[in-house]
Amino acid sequence: MTELLSNAPLLVFIGLMLAAAWTDMARFTIPNWIVLAMIAFWIVSAPFLGLGWMGAGLSVATFVGFLAVGMLLWAPGWLGGGDVKLIAAGALWFGWPDAMMFLLAAAASGGVLALALVLLRRVSPALPVDAEWLGKTALAQGAPAPYAVAIASGALLWLPNSALFSIYAL
Repeated sequence: MTELLSNAPLLVFIGLMLAAAWTDMARFTIPNWIVLAMIAFWIVSAPFLGLGWMGAGLSVATFVGFLAVGMLLWAPGWLGGGDVKLIAAGALWFGWPDAMMFLLAAAASGGVLALALVLLRRVSPALPVDAEWLGKTALAQGAPAPYAVAIASGALLWLPNSALFSIYAL
């Protein structure tokens, strides 16, 4: 039981990433409460992450940097606002330099997601499902890509290699 409690911050991070992916798939939005909860849990967990003041400051600077660059990509419509906030919150948890690898893993996952959506959108009209239901999903032609799926995948793919994971004994 104590092992589960000591791993609680990591489990909360994973759960919130999965919740973001789920809500983005279901509604094409990432609720602000998920991102705010990620930030709040990091603040509460930071003293136990072994970061020290320098490491915590570097994590916050990484968050601010990712958020600033993300806002520049959001302004012309290249990224969704929820995606930007989720990437920045993930970067806060990973810290520097793991945040760059998280971003790379998320981008690679985004490529796989895009390819899967292109292929599935081609075959979806032949599927024995209700056309009205299909029109409300990411499989509908012209529907947005639920990029939180790629962001969460990138986080989960990089997590076992990160300094954050090495702190916990799962």
